[in-house]
Amino acid sequence: MLRDKRTLFILFGMPVVQILLFGFALTNEIKDSQILVVDHARDDASQAIITKLGASRYFKIRKEILSPTEIQDNFREGKIRATVVFPAQFNEELEHFNKAQMQVLADGSDPNTASLVTTYITSVVRDYQSDRTPLMNVPYQIVPEVRMLYNPQLLGAPNFVPGVMALVLMLVCVMMTAISIVREKEMGTMEVLLVSPFQPFLVIVSKAIPYILLSLVNLCAILLLSTFLLGLPVKGSLVLLLFESTLFIICCLSLGILISIKAKSQQVAMLISLVGMFLPTILFSGFMFPVENMPLPLQVVSNFVPSKWYYCIVKSVMIKGVGFEYIWKETLILMGITCVFLVISLKSFNVRLE
Repeated sequence: MLRDKRTLFILFGMPVVQILLFGFALTNEIKDSQILVVDHARDDASQAIITKLGASRYFKIRKEILSPTEIQDNFREGKIRATVVFPAQFNEELEHFNKAQMQVLADGSDPNTASLVTTYITSVVRDYQSDRTPLMNVPYQIVPEVRMLYNPQLLGAPNFVPGVMALVLMLVCVMMTAISIVREKEMGTMEVLLVSPFQPFLVIVSKAIPYILLSLVNLCAILLLSTFLLGLPVKGSLVLLLFESTLFIICCLSLGILISIKAKSQQVAMLISLVGMFLPTILFSGFMFPVENMPLPLQVVSNFVPSKWYYCIVKSVMIKGVGFEYIWKETLILMGITCVFLVISLKSFNVRLE
């Protein structure tokens, strides 16, 4: 056992890595969440609350005067987690009526994060209120009016269904495709393909098409269950969602073919598919843990995980009901990753044919 480096890594390396990941890097706490502050009052009270929000390590503040449509666009693009709106004459209402209201809008498509963000904002407001109360002869009250966009009831399905879609399609496409070419080599039928008049590209396409159809069947089953069983219909364009899902399926199949070309056996291909795809999809897609909470190196790594971009696309189309103009950047990134996997797969397959 001591001579086997891989066994030593599993025994001593994996526990250290898991402790560092789950104890330090991966957390459900809120850190550096982007929030938008719309201050129509511009008085001492609103500025004091904004200063307290910016002084905490939980938020990164953007102060702008935007219309409701522009605020909605920021939510649809996924740029912000919440918006704090101070009405005009906020401080005057506090001094004359001993009570004032402010509005807190949160992105309810991720209910856990939305609940934490609104709780932290409310806590900061209460802290300011308790600090100012001794200076007043009569106690006053600041009432944050909290509103959850896209998911007013804070149901778990809007966050659960897109994550499961990314996870299922990634595992099924990558794992099944990764085994396909390796099986041909182990069974000895690869020689028949090598001497046949087919081009390498056609061999790869022939391996991919059945899994594309099976994955589309899985996708339709998930959408039907989410609509009729979970009460979560597709708010955006169904055609756009199917197009983006097909692109993600092709990306996963390209990765699976690359693994199958490089792997020596079906067991190795399955292990790489499970460990190499399951954990990144869970950890770095934003499904379980907010990406902005992670250290910068892990945030950079998450950009190379295809399921992260697909998860963002599904949430935007399915939950927020946006169009292609809001998700074109994610689509281009997913296309780029797909092209890279396809090119490397074709190059590797050509080398094996020579």
